Amino acid sequence: MQEKREEDLQQALNKVFEVGMDEVGRGAIFGPVFAAAVVLSEKNKFTLKQFGVTDSKKLTPKKRKLLLPKILLLSSDYGIGQSSAREIDKLGIRSATELSMIRALKKLKEKPSELIIDGPLLLRPWDGIQKNIVSGDSKFISIASASIVAKVSRDNLMERLEKKYSGYLLFKNKGYGTREHLSLIKKNGITKLHRKSFLKKSNLI
Repeated sequence: MQEKREEDLQQALNKVFEVGMDEVGRGAIFGPVFAAAVVLSEKNKFTLKQFGVTDSKKLTPKKRKLLLPKILLLSSDYGIGQSSAREIDKLGIRSATELSMIRALKKLKEKPSELIIDGPLLLRPWDGIQKNIVSGDSKFISIASASIVAKVSRDNLMERLEKKYSGYLLFKNKGYGTREHLSLIKKNGITKLHRKSFLKKSNLI
């Protein structure tokens, strides 16, 4: 009986927390893909909504940077993972994205009982319960929070890499294949952090 009560309590607690997951940088031509998982209580979901947490694509870079410390402070737990350009070229973007997600999940203190993931694709290596939510970052605060954590973390990395890989305007394009970025590759050549598999599709190599 005691065990049953503890199990019920555990289930009730699991329902109180929402674990959202999102990735960023999937379509870029330079640098890693990032993923984040954010664990939020019902109370803190509401608080973050009041602060203006929503889909990271709808927020300015300044607003995202302001929200990041609030999310990290109010999350019960969070994890960030990444997968390198080399891994993307070797495994393909979907498997590399999944790898970044698994790395983020491994950083959580406890394995989530249920995951909600932005987008239509299943996280194939995950053996727990998962729900895929299309446009989840505008429907669930935990996914929106994960999208902000992943986006700001990746943007910060791109700004740091600008110093090492100047001449590609990374601080501006964040590694995405803008027309300007593609013309700079033609001029300056490709670096070891460019995704060769993506550039082959653009006939740049």
